[in-house]
Amino acid sequence: MNTVVTGEFEELLEVEKLRARLLNSQDGQDAFQTEREEVTSQDVLSRIENVILGIVLSLSRGEAPVLAFHSRSHWLNVRFHSNIGLHMGSDTAVNIVRSDCPSSIGRFASTLKVLSTVYKLVQSNTYATKRDIYYNDTQLFGSQRTVDSVVDDISCMLKIPRRSLHVLATSKGLISGDLCYQEEDGTKMNCKSSLTAVSVSSNVYGIKNIVSSAKFILIVEKDATFQRLLDDEFGSKTSPCIMITGKGVPDINSRLMVRKLWDTLHIPILALVDADPHGIEIMSIYKYGSVSMSFEAQSLTVPSVMWLGLLPSDIERLRVPKDALVPFSKKDESKLSSLLKRPYVSLQPAWEKEGARREQKDGPAVGPRGPDWERLS
Repeated sequence: MNTVVTGEFEELLEVEKLRARLLNSQDGQDAFQTEREEVTSQDVLSRIENVILGIVLSLSRGEAPVLAFHSRSHWLNVRFHSNIGLHMGSDTAVNIVRSDCPSSIGRFASTLKVLSTVYKLVQSNTYATKRDIYYNDTQLFGSQRTVDSVVDDISCMLKIPRRSLHVLATSKGLISGDLCYQEEDGTKMNCKSSLTAVSVSSNVYGIKNIVSSAKFILIVEKDATFQRLLDDEFGSKTSPCIMITGKGVPDINSRLMVRKLWDTLHIPILALVDADPHGIEIMSIYKYGSVSMSFEAQSLTVPSVMWLGLLPSDIERLRVPKDALVPFSKKDESKLSSLLKRPYVSLQPAWEKEGARREQKDGPAVGPRGPDWERLS
């Protein structure tokens, strides 16, 4: 959407009008027409074998083997398309990991270890979590973060979605609302309790038989705000809906879940985040993706996500008390300056307008310290 969702919350619950706006817009109508390539188990095994073959050939020539990874940390490697979000370009720079360099030998060995594990998992059609892989050789990996990074590097290097590697990640996100589905192992999940939430699946791709009469999906930035909405029985006081939180910066599974629900239900998706640069960035991750995971954008981004609030302009409109505001820091200024340079901001003039209000108001904390929810509904 090219306009920020404003106005009273009741107006946003005129779901049929909102759905029509969504599905008739460029983001809603065209965002996911690009086909996602299905990768077979044999494809995965063949690509791993090709990597190992390259290493063997280097050794046979008396050369030190190297591994080349697409760089996942530079904006120069990222392209932006309004229908996809941030995606990795075809002419990206690469990072070389050498086997004969003391500073990279550990990374080289860790990568081979994970490749070996993935090969066995795919071959046996079994799954393991990244934590399982880490505890399989803690001395080699040194930290869980190393495993997390290596798995993503391998996925990017092989040009294979992470789900095809048979490596799962423990979810931190929560979901609640008018939603039932079946896990890949046959477990039936019911998210309809108004007071409790269900952990987001660690195998979102395996979810099937999704049943829901929800009229919209609400992404909530913070766990505290999410719990407050549950305590206030928000879902039972509005039209049927689904609420999901990634507890701050969303993990991959939370993003996959939002995308899965969009692909299946095609209903409006609204984001409730803090009216500060960090909240806006979190919303942008759901909507347009992130640099580090840009190689898997078509599975993670939902460009139709709309900014419900809290908007910087809402602070004055809702007469938010001063004691509910958090001072706008230099770190916030730096983050905002960075955000305003992002390629997608130029498509969102209303975002730029809201960002310009930083000098007029501080950012409120949406949650226990924030304004009474009766004033936001």
